[in-house]
This record gives sequence, C-alpha cells and structure tokens, in this order.
Amino acid sequence: MTTSVNEAAVAIRGLKVVFGGVVEAVDGVDLTLERGQAVALIGESGSGKSVTLRAIMRLNPERKTKIGGQILVAGQDVMALSAKGLRALRGRAVAMIFQEPLLALDPVYTVGSQITEAIRQHEKISAADARKRALQLFERVRIPSPERRLDAYPHEMSGGMRQRAMIALALACRPQVLLADEPTTALDATVQIQILLLLRELQAELGLSTIFVTHDLGAAVEVADRIAVMYAGRIVEEGSARDVVLNPHHPYTIGLMRSRADGALSKGTRLKTIPGSPPDLANRPPGCPFAPRCFLAEDRCRVDAPAYVAVEPGHRAACWRTDAAHAAFAGDKARVLEAAV
Repeated sequence: MTTSVNEAAVAIRGLKVVFGGVVEAVDGVDLTLERGQAVALIGESGSGKSVTLRAIMRLNPERKTKIGGQILVAGQDVMALSAKGLRALRGRAVAMIFQEPLLALDPVYTVGSQITEAIRQHEKISAADARKRALQLFERVRIPSPERRLDAYPHEMSGGMRQRAMIALALACRPQVLLADEPTTALDATVQIQILLLLRELQAELGLSTIFVTHDLGAAVEVADRIAVMYAGRIVEEGSARDVVLNPHHPYTIGLMRSRADGALSKGTRLKTIPGSPPDLANRPPGCPFAPRCFLAEDRCRVDAPAYVAVEPGHRAACWRTDAAHAAFAGDKARVLEAAV
C-alpha cells in the first residue's frame, strides 16, 4: 500500500487500548484504510475488533480506558481533538453503524426526528430541509413506505428496517468514513444478504471508505477489498480478500476457515474447530498469543513474539512458520474455492 498516512482515509499506528490499567484489549495495531476502500476485520469474540473500531471515534469510556498510538481520520489527529472537535468529527467525517440498532436508536423519539437532529447538528439548514434529506436517505436504503416510516419509533420497525434506518442515520451528514460493527449479526440470513449487498452498493456509489467488523468470513469476502485477521488484540494477517482466503499464511486464519460450515462440507463430516480458548488479555502469555492453540507451534513460538513477514506484495502475516502454514492449507484450498469465492 503506497498511500501516505496523511492521504489515507484512516491511518492507525501502534494503537494500544487498555481497560482498567490491566486488560490489553488492543496491542499495537497498525492499519491503513485507503480512500474508497473497504477493509474487513475478522476474528473471534474478544479479539479486539469492535474496540479498535470504537477507538477510531474515541467512543470507549474515557475514565476506564487508556489509549496510545496514533489515529488519523482524513488527516485529522483524533487523539489530539478536544470534546468539541470530536463532536464535529463524529457523524461528519466518520460515522458508525452499530451492531444492534434497537439499542443504538433512542426509543422515545421517532427515527425521522433522530436523523433530522443529526443533520441539523452539523449543518445550518431548516427542519423541513433536514426531513427532506432524511426521506431521500430512507428511499436510498430502500425502506418501504419511507414517508410513513420516518414517523415510526424504533420498536415499530422490523430488525431489517431498523438496520436500514441505522445506515441512513450514519449517512445523514455525508461522512467520508463509515464504520460498520457487525451490522448483520441480529438479522436472519435473507436480510443479512440484503444488508451486505446494500452496504457494498452504497460504498461504491458514494465513494465511502469502510471498515467492516464481522465474525463471518463469507460476509468479509462479500463486502471487503482487504481483510485484516485479528487475534488477542493484534492483527495476525492482512492482505487482499482474495489472498487471505485463497493463500492464508497464518495458522489462525486457516483455523477460522476450517471452522466454517458450508455447502461443500459433506454430511456427517466433523468441523476442524480451533482447540482451546483465546488468552486472558490481562495476563498475556509470552511469545505468540496463538501458540497454545496452534497446530504448528514450536518452542520459539512460546518464547518470542513473531514479527510481520511479507508473504506476497501487500500481504503480511505475523508467524514464525508462514511457509508451513501455507503448505498445510493446500488440502483445504479446493473446498474454500467452492464455498467462499
């Protein structure tokens, strides 16, 4: 990636997030989101994906959180912004689609009033013009009977419509960067596909730069140009979506793909799950944090943390045994080609 940090939509360098002075939820993350690009963060629960996303907008609780490193959004140093500067940044330069819109939307106000309020907070326009834009946004995200739905309360809408309304709210002030925190988790499979296709369409149409957090490898392939795999607060592998899926070089990435049920898996076949559990982030083990669960771990993996290795142009992995991991995946490649590409 050749874009400089000041030209990138988002540039994160050495990000550390510690809760309560003990729990290292994010440990030295470097990530660049280029303009117009979509990056997916994938990994198990507790790997630091959502914490990283919230750190970009400084949404983690200030009193209990210590953040280190550098975060640039559209060239602005987020860590140096005052409370007033953060209010101007949120919604205008960067916006977020939250995982559960029923909890993110205020239950005592109509959805339309919440969108018009957000618009008027950042722009000096009349309530009528703000409502007109809210209606246009509802039409753009394909909410049926949009004018009537503007006056609905969150609980009066289905899960899929609430998520579409949340997308409309995130787009209300025309942000440059869109952060999506597992936006399809609470939806059924059919609606999930509709939301994923809508997000990808809007990203291309509006030229948005998007970071998409998900557990679902299939969803990551659908929406992302690049994939970053997180484990124990660190990015362990990053590359183009195609390279990470078809040529993984980290045992954890391979473990995630082997654990995925899909149509190419014959009936009665047992999934190759990842043994054990993620480490206690308040008491990190020495060496590679994945070593206790890794099928390729050797003595040095338990002592020394691996540095990143450039396995292909634009594709890196933090593992001592990238070649062995890649070779181990050869037998799974045909199934992944059929199921995920």
